Amino acid sequence: MRQIHSSAWLLVGLSSLLQVLIFPLPGLYVLSWVAFAPLIVALLRARPAGVLEMDGSANLQAAKPGQAFLLAYISGILWYAGTCYWIYDTMHQFGGMSPPLALLALFLFCLYLGLYHGLFGLLLSLTAGPGRDNRVALAAAPFLWVAVELARTLVTGFPWNLLGTAQVDNISLSRITTFTGVYGVSFEIVLVNVALAAAFLVPRKKRSILLAAALAAAAVLQAGRLIDAPALPADHAALLVQVNIPVDATWTRDAFERTLRELSDLSEKATSTSGVPDPKPGKVDLIVWPESPAPFFANDPLFRNPVSTMARETRTWVVTGAIGSTPVMQGGKSASQVFNSAALISPSGDWTARYDKVHLVPFGEYLPFPRVFAFAGGLTKEVGEFQHGASRAPLDAGSTPLGIFICYESVFPGEVRQFSQQGAQVLVNLSNDGWYGDSGAYAQHLNQTRMRAIESNRWLLSATNTGVTASIDPYGRTVARLARKERGALVAPYALTSVTTFYARHGDWFAWVCAIISAGALVTRFAIRKKAEASS
Repeated sequence: MRQIHSSAWLLVGLSSLLQVLIFPLPGLYVLSWVAFAPLIVALLRARPAGVLEMDGSANLQAAKPGQAFLLAYISGILWYAGTCYWIYDTMHQFGGMSPPLALLALFLFCLYLGLYHGLFGLLLSLTAGPGRDNRVALAAAPFLWVAVELARTLVTGFPWNLLGTAQVDNISLSRITTFTGVYGVSFEIVLVNVALAAAFLVPRKKRSILLAAALAAAAVLQAGRLIDAPALPADHAALLVQVNIPVDATWTRDAFERTLRELSDLSEKATSTSGVPDPKPGKVDLIVWPESPAPFFANDPLFRNPVSTMARETRTWVVTGAIGSTPVMQGGKSASQVFNSAALISPSGDWTARYDKVHLVPFGEYLPFPRVFAFAGGLTKEVGEFQHGASRAPLDAGSTPLGIFICYESVFPGEVRQFSQQGAQVLVNLSNDGWYGDSGAYAQHLNQTRMRAIESNRWLLSATNTGVTASIDPYGRTVARLARKERGALVAPYALTSVTTFYARHGDWFAWVCAIISAGALVTRFAIRKKAEASS
């Protein structure tokens, strides 16, 4: 650490702050074009070379691999602490952890996920040439970043706030996700940051030209946010019910039945008075209840019967979050596997299909490696014991295939796109964002959900417990929404689409190409170094 120049630490701190500011709640999205440049400069100008430059300043060169890992790792820790601070409140208020333990959980989380920033720094340093030859490193940086984002998605399973999400409101730029997924936007952002960083890595006499070019590129790309596409026609309407049930509510039978009665009455009244232009005048064609903390068991008559009655009374298809179960035999005895599910009820009141959540939240809905983390079950009040679902096939609501996914699954681009690949004509996300409290997590989650609509070029209906409940069009625009933390029903316009995007058909091909190019750059650099060592 003593060999790292103080300016590198200052640049790491600046970059970390900018990275935090580009995501909600600050939401200063324009800063995404400059947020990573200080980190890149810090990695490539980190240690003194032992001689002075012509102007008397220190001659700095690229960090050694260990130094680069440390610099980027610190940046990652600070970034996660600044954007995922809500984990503390979630673990303390709803997980039953004491403040010190909740703070420790957040700290360990940041230490773990920060490793991916560290990996980026390590790989970048390995591509740097001798002396101050940073050409290969700069060229490789966007590919390396996307490769690391892919690793974070596939290995850790926490791709929260992938960099490209910062430009979800930039319609002109975000449309490339229909081809590349969100990773294409991440690539563009890092590419501009590389151009800006390069301006500070060349001799001063060349700096102004490169700096002007980088800022011009950022301005042109950011200008896409000023362009709005025309409104898209919507010939269907769904009723999205925001139940606004406290996560820590205490349930008695009277409270349970009263809540069900209130939600059913709200749904029936809003459906009968919607006045939506529709093949069935005065009716919406889908009612959606969100994932909620209420003990709604799909096989419980106290829950099933009122929902079936509501479906018959409104003559409408209903989707509702519920706890599903499947009987199994274990050790010669009958038992049940429990799932976080979405149930589909027909207008005749029949429970026709169920989607079981495939990608569960570790330490929230299941305990990974239970022998290793057995202690965690005693730290929190409710570590779920849900089983993983096995299928992402759309549910058939008459002639309408619904691509239903639940809460946390919306942050996985490669998984959500499978619904439209398999024929879903509209996407439906059920979520309980009450776990996030009043932090910026609900807005971060919404932006990631909006990006899934863009990638698949689908209307997306987002039904949440406490908000944001919204109708999102294929450009990622929120065309209708309810205020947060209020019980209500939203008549949400949408349309059906059968055409699949290139990304929906082929998945994360672009990210894999970036990973392959990154590997090639590393192999090439190692081969050049080995040849140079052999010749010397």
